[in-house]
Formats: sequence, C-alpha cells, structure tokens
Amino acid sequence: MKRLLLYFIAIQTVCVLIAACKDKKTGAKIESDPYKSFHIMRGTNIAHWLSQSERRGDERKTFFTKKDIRFIDSVGFDHIRLPIDEVQMWDESGNKIDTAFALLRNCMEWCHTAGLRVVVDLHILRSHYFNAAVKPLWTVPAEQDKFIALWKNLSDSLREWPNGMVAYELMNEPVADDPELWNNLVARAVDSIRQTEPARVIVIGSNMWQSANTFDKLKIPENDTNIVLSFHFYEPMPLTHYRASWTEYKDLKGKVNYPGQIMPDSKKPEYLKVYNRDTLLKMMQKPLHLADSLKLPLYCGEFGVIDNSPIDSKLAWYTDMISIFDEHGVAYANWNYKAGSFGIVDKDLKPDWPLVKILTHFNDK
Repeated sequence: MKRLLLYFIAIQTVCVLIAACKDKKTGAKIESDPYKSFHIMRGTNIAHWLSQSERRGDERKTFFTKKDIRFIDSVGFDHIRLPIDEVQMWDESGNKIDTAFALLRNCMEWCHTAGLRVVVDLHILRSHYFNAAVKPLWTVPAEQDKFIALWKNLSDSLREWPNGMVAYELMNEPVADDPELWNNLVARAVDSIRQTEPARVIVIGSNMWQSANTFDKLKIPENDTNIVLSFHFYEPMPLTHYRASWTEYKDLKGKVNYPGQIMPDSKKPEYLKVYNRDTLLKMMQKPLHLADSLKLPLYCGEFGVIDNSPIDSKLAWYTDMISIFDEHGVAYANWNYKAGSFGIVDKDLKPDWPLVKILTHFNDK
C-alpha cells in the first residue's frame, strides 16, 4: 500500500513538472531557459513612442507601459520590434539622453519579465530619413563614422541582455542610390558590433525601403550565422495606403478591393491589376530565395493596411499574408501596435479583435 501511495505521488510530481514546461498559449513544451536562442515568429511594432513622435515627458512615459507589454504577451505575440530615433536617444553631440534610455531600459525589463524578445531598430538618423530628398549618410563619411559610433554606444547599453532576447536591426529602410553604399556600411557595422558581441543577432534589411524587389542586390557578411534577413511589404500600395495623406494615394477616389482588381472602377491600368495570395507570394520570391540559399532566418519587419481601407479587403489581405508567412516559416511584425492609422489597439487598449486573431492565431488552439 505504501509503495502504491509513493507511486501515485511520483506520478503527480511528474505531471506538475510537465505542466510547468508547457507554453501558456499553445500548450507546447518550452525550454527551461526561455532565451536559449533568438527565435521569433509573431510580433508587433511599437511605433511612435521612441520614434517618429513629438511626445516627451509624462506624455511619452505613459504612452507605452508595462500594461501594453502584458497585453501583447497575453494575445500570443512573442516579440516586439522597437523603433528608436537618433534625435530621441542622443543629443547633437552624440551624448545619451538619459530620460529616453531610461524608457528603453524599462521596456527591456518588462519584456524580460514577460518572456518576450525585442528587435531594437535604429529607425531614423539625423543623416538619414527614408523619405527625405537629401540623405547625408551616403555622401558625408563623417556621418557613417557617427552611425558606427551610435551602434557602439547602443551596444554598450544593451549588451547586458541575453543574446536570445535582444537583436539589433542596423537601420530601418535604407535608401541609397547605389546599393553598394548600403552593403559597405552593413559590412562595417557588423564588423564593429562583432568585436564586442560575436553572438548577438543582427537584423539586416534590403536597400530601397527594405523592398522585396531589391534583395538580389543585398550582400551579407559571410560565415555569420547570427543574422536575420529582413524585408518590408506593403503591396498593393493603393490598398495598404489608401488615401494616406503623406503619399501619392491621398486623393484616390473609388472602391479599393482585395482580392481581385485593386480598383475595379478606375481607368488607370496600374489600378486594374489583379492581386491575390499567389500574387503576393510571387512578389516575395527574392527574399525567400536569398534566405534559403544562405540558410538564414527571414523576417518581415513591417506590413500593414491603413484604417481607411474597406474592412473586408483589409482582413482578407492580412489573412493571406499570415498564411504565406506561416507556410514559409517567415517571422513577422505588423505595423503597428497602438499609434497612427495602422494600430491594432486604440489609446484605451481596446483591441481590433478580428485583426488581432489573424495576426496571432489567438484562440485557435
């Protein structure tokens, strides 16, 4: 009888241990060390907080908090992409702005507690904004030196976090007239980071707004397995940026549609093109091919549809995009979480549930 009792106790103990090693969202087994390796699949961009925002002081501090990280974790995202701007993080002399770096550190701690990973994206430089007419980064050697110095400084601040938790994205949407200018800067930046962080994952995007179409011009440092390739995808633009005030599509009139002819009532041939899942997949062939040939992970760091677009077409596009990513093992982060006209929650954290469920497969399990 005593032996039988001990047997049942042992069985219960094993069951408890197994339960403790199950992922809270999927029920799948997880590693005892959640940051054993940098593996991501589903994420969201924390836009307009430490990037592309005039918020400062308490307004900036309260815009994104631990409560947001808890929500992001709870619905099934496994990482965030965190854009940061030079003007927010460093003064014109290259000195850290303590209040901004304190927010960055807070975010790292919240993510560490939640078990989330972070892609830190150097989004906009004083010398390079992807839509600016003049970009001194490509023409002034001192600006490239400064870029390297910023990454050394940022590495010093983030080095304490596990390699399996934090990755560095060198720059958002480089736009160089000559792709070799970007390739050369990539090689130099990677070499600089590798001197102190040989195992840190570095995210590298393609030239010309991280377009899928320019991936055949991208050169990656050889024999470095701690690299993730990144592209952005907003095709077809008349749908994803329908009437966006900052684009050539701001005055579009008529119905926008997906799948099918993108604007069936238009007289312009370019708006009569047919887009569907097969079309989108065909447009991603260059990044898929390069990732496969180099045996490196592939990441779509930005994709999304503006709120102005019809809901049915918007959700159909997201459904096809996630289906492609899942089929081909492409990690992703939608643009974006809470800010602007692409958000998946409003300022009160009220979610767009149909979209959230597509992005995270929430409640699918």
